[in-house]
Amino acid sequence: MGKNTIGELEELVLIIVAILQENAYGVNVMAEIAEQTGRNVNISAIHTTLDRLENKGYLTSQLGGATATRGGRRKRIFTVTAAGKKIILEIKAMRNKLYDQLPGMA
Repeated sequence: MGKNTIGELEELVLIIVAILQENAYGVNVMAEIAEQTGRNVNISAIHTTLDRLENKGYLTSQLGGATATRGGRRKRIFTVTAAGKKIILEIKAMRNKLYDQLPGMA
């Protein structure tokens, strides 16, 4: 992996955004993290992380349509960029390489 590293929560959020695709917005990302990992992360941390990943060029966002269930507010939908996909694959390869070296665990 190169100089562009990301933290553990950033990695988790980036992967969840990739999984959720067109349903990747703050509350859904938070709920999916809780469901997939059992880890409860507050919405402020999710929004901060999404913003940070967007600033690093790993995500882009756009506003979705307003809905009555949200009181007319629009959702900010996130999408993984090519750079985001690249870093996901780099992290996965690095982790797999390390896990493969664990003695007696193969």
